[in-house]
Amino acid sequence: MSDAVHALDPKPTPYRSPTEATIEAARAARAEVRAGRHRDVTSGLAPAIVQANLAILPVEYANDFLRYCQLNPKPCPLIGMTEPGDPMLPMLGADIDLRTDLPAYRVFRDGVEIDEVTDIGDYWRDDLVGFALGCSLSFEAALVDAGLPLRRYEYGMKVCAYRTTVETAPAGPFRGGMVVSMRSFTPANAIRAIQITSRFPEVHGAPVHFGDPAAIGIADVLKPEYGGWATIPEGDVPVYWACGITPQVAIEHAKPSFCITHKAGHMLITDRLNAEFATL
Repeated sequence: MSDAVHALDPKPTPYRSPTEATIEAARAARAEVRAGRHRDVTSGLAPAIVQANLAILPVEYANDFLRYCQLNPKPCPLIGMTEPGDPMLPMLGADIDLRTDLPAYRVFRDGVEIDEVTDIGDYWRDDLVGFALGCSLSFEAALVDAGLPLRRYEYGMKVCAYRTTVETAPAGPFRGGMVVSMRSFTPANAIRAIQITSRFPEVHGAPVHFGDPAAIGIADVLKPEYGGWATIPEGDVPVYWACGITPQVAIEHAKPSFCITHKAGHMLITDRLNAEFATL
């Protein structure tokens, strides 16, 4: 065979398992965030990958906040924690850097938001401890895989979240009402959604309520505090899951001298598969 023919032969593509390809896609998405090319919400990015909420606090508050998460595993499922001063989370993925790898952050002093930034390098300190908390965007992939339609995709909505009158268990200065996210389904699909999400306790698990929003202190289900606007098609029932914005409410009550959180919907994309967090 001539050299010219050899030159036309394509080089073989190295085999990548579906798992390897999924993790590579997650790392590529995170690289886009780190480079500043993605500053929007992370819903829909790396759909088979666990996404995480974030809270960063000075070490003097770390034990109380850790205890708060342990007492409130539904809204605050802790899946990763840094050493003081270390921004890396090796238990959730290679080269994850909390200073750069979320699209948007909120910065607080004494419980009051003072800044919203896309990089917290200028705010990072040697006494800070980062907490990664499971996010309901992770279990949405399982709902879609089961054929359950998510209305927010149909109607172009963001995830809708609401403050409630359901009190969390206090720990030190951290306390306050639970925040919930809402997705609506037909009654039959709502039952299936409850079954599916109950298999993912580390990303909020089963819902905390369905049906009447007033029963948990939501005055108007069409006016969420987070996520913009909402609509519920006729015949659907609203279903409510504990939400990772809850720690931000607790931080408002605690008024720590300094704190950084994610901006709602702007999550950390990890290297962990949703399937790793599923129970049988």
